Amino acid sequence: MTQNPRLTELSAQGVAVWLDDLSRDRLDSGDLAELAETMSVVGVTTNPTIFAAAISGSKLYNDQLGDLAARKVEVEEAVRMITTYDVRWACDVLADVARRTGRDGRVSIEVDPRLAHDADVTFAEARQLWWLVDRPNLFIKIPATEDGIPAITKTIAEGISVNVTLIFSIERYRAVMDAYLNGLEQLADKGGSFEGLESVASFFVSRVDTEIDKRLEKIGADKALFGKAGIANAQLAYEAYEEVIGSDRWKALADQGAHVQRPLWASTGVKNPDYDDTMYISQLVAPDTVNTMPEKTMRAYADHGELGTSAQKQYDDARATMDAVAAAGVDMDEVFLTLESEGVEKFEKSWEELLDSVRSELQRVS
Repeated sequence: MTQNPRLTELSAQGVAVWLDDLSRDRLDSGDLAELAETMSVVGVTTNPTIFAAAISGSKLYNDQLGDLAARKVEVEEAVRMITTYDVRWACDVLADVARRTGRDGRVSIEVDPRLAHDADVTFAEARQLWWLVDRPNLFIKIPATEDGIPAITKTIAEGISVNVTLIFSIERYRAVMDAYLNGLEQLADKGGSFEGLESVASFFVSRVDTEIDKRLEKIGADKALFGKAGIANAQLAYEAYEEVIGSDRWKALADQGAHVQRPLWASTGVKNPDYDDTMYISQLVAPDTVNTMPEKTMRAYADHGELGTSAQKQYDDARATMDAVAAAGVDMDEVFLTLESEGVEKFEKSWEELLDSVRSELQRVS
């Protein structure tokens, strides 16, 4: 099969194309394998909302649900059995990608978001998921809450690959990168190996524009500022990343075989229909990055997306944009706190919806 030329070009610029979706139907039909062959897909991210939709909308879960119901398995354990099965399968589908690239072919599964403010339990959950899936090309998703930062370090120090999610501010991103380096250093100190250990830091984009646009609208700001902050904020995050990988601290770890923690652009589906539907891809092109896309956004880029100016050449303009937004009266610290709080709440709500969905399906088949 022939790869899409636009996505091939994007990949050649150092952007790993990941799919923000997974279902047993997608796995059983061979659709994920086909996307890897035709759309340059080299990774998958999941979340509770994705799983809830997959389970309630497919008959392919019926046999497993029936077995779980017959054994009277509690709903939370049933969720773990169902989701880890799909993620393990996806890891196997992308195993060749993992072997070929050495860094991609990864599938992410999320810790219970209700644990976001308890580092010790988050770490225990991360280790349990790592054991359950039992595939080297797995990522454990851990939210980048202030309380979650120590869990990132502990998990990396255990040799477990981590996708740090729910990052909005540069300040928190720097804390995430520091947590990663701390984990690597602790692993090295106890004689551990960096082989196969990877990490990405998921920086959310469109949600930033949604929140800031709402505030700009309220204060009657210049329309030219709308839809600009999400990309500018992410571009400055990449600048912070370059500062870290240019440090002596990082170089010492790299000399021992450590791999960079790649920035991952998340929430890249455009929320405002007036905006270019591929802007969170085309404007965030940079080496050693990941862009995880809803299939609709991926196909839009495959159809008409164009490479924008490299993020590395946009730092001054990005700073000017963020300064202009702040000067217009938007409190950026408040924006980021709001987004993180709402993000955790949304994750928790999605988890409860997933539990409800599985509970309902267990009752249906019992």
